[in-house]
Amino acid sequence: MITAGDEYPIHQTADPIAVSGTDRNFYDRYFFNGYSADGSVFFAAAMGIYPHLNIIDGAFSVLKDGKQSSIYFSRGLNNERMDTHVGPFSVSVVEALKTIRLTLAETDGISCDLTFSGRAFPIEEPRFTYRQGGSRTLLDVTRMTQNGHWRGEIMLDGETITVGEGWSGTRDRSWGVRPIGAGDGNPVIPFEIPQFYWIWTPVNFADRSFFFHVNDDAHGHPWNTRAVMVRDGANESEHGHLATAKADVRYVSGTRRGAGCTVAFTDRDNRSGTLELTPLSQFQMKGLGYRHPKWTHGAFISEEPSWEREDWQPDTLTWADPHNLHIQAISKAVLTAPDGSVHEGIGSFEQLFAGAHAPSGFKSIMDGAP
Repeated sequence: MITAGDEYPIHQTADPIAVSGTDRNFYDRYFFNGYSADGSVFFAAAMGIYPHLNIIDGAFSVLKDGKQSSIYFSRGLNNERMDTHVGPFSVSVVEALKTIRLTLAETDGISCDLTFSGRAFPIEEPRFTYRQGGSRTLLDVTRMTQNGHWRGEIMLDGETITVGEGWSGTRDRSWGVRPIGAGDGNPVIPFEIPQFYWIWTPVNFADRSFFFHVNDDAHGHPWNTRAVMVRDGANESEHGHLATAKADVRYVSGTRRGAGCTVAFTDRDNRSGTLELTPLSQFQMKGLGYRHPKWTHGAFISEEPSWEREDWQPDTLTWADPHNLHIQAISKAVLTAPDGSVHEGIGSFEQLFAGAHAPSGFKSIMDGAP
């Protein structure tokens, strides 16, 4: 099947671009977040393409004054991966690895025209490969991440939010295999209680970015992690990869919500530093389709463009509902660099804690912290 993507010299196999290996869970995804300098307004957006489900979907969500407003979109892909429009929402590459534009024509009271400009060359995170029962691939993903500045505007129920000086955020691009669409009706045996411990902390400071993520197993041992400090304008060879990094999360008692987090790290000269994160508010990732009961990634809604708006107050939602577990906490950040300098900034503290995690005192699928 020949499509517009075949016009570009981007093939990886002898197949046309419409074909992506043999796994039905293959996906190709954009993610974005952005926030004002004081964290009072936070927005996020996403778009996913699922070639073997023949579906494209997306979402745009704004958190302001304690209220989160989201619009979800979906349509049939028609096997055309180069058409990154889904209904009134679109993602456009202005300059690869540097500048991306998001547009949303007015839909149910929300619209936007936003441009992201990267602060430095994106970082490539270690490949995420995770198998269940030793053999079934659950995750096999590559991801690049980039911090940047935003400009443009958002319209929210008649209010114009000007996005400009002081606004920053993060984007990522990931692709590979992960669970999408309808669940697998034939689980791996013997049954194992699900376990996933995930922290992601891209943070913006005045002249640099800091990136840390970790996936821990049930014993608290990381199976995928990286920490990088990147100065503005740095190319790939100038990224400051750190030698060690470990997160210490302080939980709200009885929950799986982080009240704060300290990332202690050393650079390659064995000098120490810390990143302190203090949450200001929380953004529900289901507002972008993550673990959403209806608009989950890759769900079949309709062959024709479809959309729906949803609003809620994140602070009033029950943390223990599995659909509410995945959040990004907009957080004040203080970086003490290895040279002793101190920097104040803002970023996101993403959390998804399911199952056992010995260092946190988690013993079952959804018990709270002591």
